[in-house]
Amino acid sequence: MHKFKSILLPILVICLFILITIDASAQCPMCKMSAESNLANGGTAGKGLNAGIIYMLATPYLLVGAVAFLWWRNKKKVEVNQED
Repeated sequence: MHKFKSILLPILVICLFILITIDASAQCPMCKMSAESNLANGGTAGKGLNAGIIYMLATPYLLVGAVAFLWWRNKKKVEVNQED
């Protein structure tokens, strides 16, 4: 029963965060106005701005993933050496 409660609480908190949302602007008003104006005039600066945002968003995840992979690989090597 205790294990069930320890799993249920994080699930409820995650559901609460998903259900309670607020509107958030990903860009400052000046950047948004500039990008919209550029796209309306046939430019591609808005697409580049969005690609830059995605790039900056992906970088921390890639770094954490690389560190986790290196940790996992090192842990696996230690386990193999201990078996020998």
